[in-house]
Amino acid sequence: MKEKCAILDCGGQYTKVIDRKVRELGVYTDIFPMGVRADKLKEYGAIIFSGGPASVWEAGAPTYDKEIFSLNIPMLGICYGMQLIVEHFGGVVAPEVKTEYGQIEIDVDPACPLFAGLAARQKVLMSHGDAVTVMPEGFALCARTGEICAGVWSQTRKIAGVQFHPEVDPTENGVAMLENFLRKICAFTEVYALEDRIQTSVDMIRRRVGEDGKVVVLVSGGVDSAVTAALLVKALRPDQVFAIHIDHGLMRKNESDLICANLADLGLTQMQRINAEDAFFHTELTIDGEKYPMLCDTCEPEKKRAIIGQMFFVVTEEAAKALNLDFHTAFLAQGTLRPDLIESGNPDVSGYAHKIKTHHNDVGVIRTLRDAGHVIETNWDWHKDEVRQVARMLGLAEEIASRQPFPGPGLGVRILCSDAGKRADAAQQKALDDLIRDEKTDYRAVIAPVQSVGVQGDHRSYRSLAIISGSGLACNWESLRELAREIPNHLNFVNRTAYLINRDEIGGELLSVHSRICHESAEFLRTVDDIVTDELMKPMPGAKASKIAQCFAILLPVSTRADRYSVAIRAVVTTDFMTAQSAVPGKDFPADALQNILKRIAASDVADQVDMVLYDVTGKPPATVEWE
Repeated sequence: MKEKCAILDCGGQYTKVIDRKVRELGVYTDIFPMGVRADKLKEYGAIIFSGGPASVWEAGAPTYDKEIFSLNIPMLGICYGMQLIVEHFGGVVAPEVKTEYGQIEIDVDPACPLFAGLAARQKVLMSHGDAVTVMPEGFALCARTGEICAGVWSQTRKIAGVQFHPEVDPTENGVAMLENFLRKICAFTEVYALEDRIQTSVDMIRRRVGEDGKVVVLVSGGVDSAVTAALLVKALRPDQVFAIHIDHGLMRKNESDLICANLADLGLTQMQRINAEDAFFHTELTIDGEKYPMLCDTCEPEKKRAIIGQMFFVVTEEAAKALNLDFHTAFLAQGTLRPDLIESGNPDVSGYAHKIKTHHNDVGVIRTLRDAGHVIETNWDWHKDEVRQVARMLGLAEEIASRQPFPGPGLGVRILCSDAGKRADAAQQKALDDLIRDEKTDYRAVIAPVQSVGVQGDHRSYRSLAIISGSGLACNWESLRELAREIPNHLNFVNRTAYLINRDEIGGELLSVHSRICHESAEFLRTVDDIVTDELMKPMPGAKASKIAQCFAILLPVSTRADRYSVAIRAVVTTDFMTAQSAVPGKDFPADALQNILKRIAASDVADQVDMVLYDVTGKPPATVEWE
């Protein structure tokens, strides 16, 4: 039996992260759909079941070939995967009253080979609403959170299951656990050497495009599209590659100027910059047979994403026609990452994954082109930090390789839109008041009349924001992060928590204020965002680079005054971008950065438009990095 691992995709957001971590440990992997036949897995020495959004007890749960468990292959079940194993062997899984989202401490049995060499207390990442209530015969409890089962182990079968996610960074010893599974339980000894991904991509491009083909590559300025462009330049003749940068009016301050200057150094001899703000803001579209309003009249986040994604293609197609190209013969190249497609719920990547948010590079018209074989995506199998490594290997400037991630819709998903006059739900506010009292904290908290996108139990959530206030910047950040973790775990209508930093008290009733995407709101956010990124991306004293993986500002249509907006600051620490922790002042960025931000906002041209300034203290999960 070959020393390779099969990963069965149950629809989890982190399936590709499992794949990546196992490969980093020197073991070859293949990802299979959950329903793969058992006979296809006979040549594998290990099987890992991923997490997923379903419940094993509900109708329509992902089906699987039960003969898999007759193969006598060591197995590891993660989250939903553990629950599937438990249910298969006669245990019981049921909805849990208290959900668990975020980093949590568990107790483990170091005698279990999965936890060999590790301490009895471990910090792990949880994201689940179901729990094991009856253990299956032949399995021992090897990890727990209080009375909640966090791990199971069968010595005779060499089958382990964990309720948490060892593949992500918030599980501090997750890599050691995966290595224990592969090396101690599966007894793997070989080391798999990763193939040269650059050459593999170059060969793929040449094979698909051929000697006479043409490629139009969309370059946003981020590292993903820059790597794709660089690989195209390496693989093809200059006359075969046409680069297009679209400024949709939702870029950061001076971003398009910087992008075009940097991309010129890649060797792109045919590059076009298109200013398309008016088209993006004021065009009515029909998408998949449905008439959509103009972007400037749209509030719902998914509709905003659909409009922007469709407009990218409309503008690109018009530019291609001007070059005498069309996508029936030419190719469209994008810097798409596999996590983009997972979050978009793309069935080509995972048949069971829930759509968290539609990425602009995976709207319907792009899927149609992809199915026709006319889309080239060199980064399909990579994660963000891997793309950065490839960028440096290709000789791209560090300014590009380490560039802040910026979503395709740009500020369009950072300008939260709303109609005026909405108030928070009174029953929800009472539940939050009761929780704050039970936690015996001096903080105060309110439910804001605004919602944001999150990911909870591998599901998309669209739930309320809780705003904590207390003592402004004179606060205990670790206690805030702990409270931010507890609130969504106890209140299922909250998925994000932010802390008020520009004053001690909110100072009045919170109302929703009118907000739309327009030139003025984009300019407002550009100004604030430039201040935020400039201050937060400064490295800690003595450090060479910032620890922050991504930071930005959000315009919030919530205020105590009808003529003002509020601002939220989002800064996270992560490597894989599938999970993240909020950055901590004085630990991840200079302690005076937030104070400097407040001073600079107060001295800026938009000072009279700002009410509250908030700092997002929520991890991913339960929140996403972006708010929409």
